[in-house]
Amino acid sequence: MAGRNYKKERASYDSKPSVMAKNRSRQRARHLLEKQGSVRKGDNKDVDHRNGNALDNSPKNLGVKSAKANRSYPRNSKAGKR
Repeated sequence: MAGRNYKKERASYDSKPSVMAKNRSRQRARHLLEKQGSVRKGDNKDVDHRNGNALDNSPKNLGVKSAKANRSYPRNSKAGKR
């Protein structure tokens, strides 16, 4: 039985147009906040999309959080519910 080719699976996922669009949007948001001076390279901060939509880069939707807080999820009864 042949093992899975994780590298190939990752490449095929990352090349999907929807995934690429979200990645570009997140990069654009980071660039906007870098220009404002809210974040800088290597500061361990992430750009937080408050409503969870990576394609929504409106100023009211963007914030700055620590990487640890932004990449986690709430440990309560509403976890994962939007």
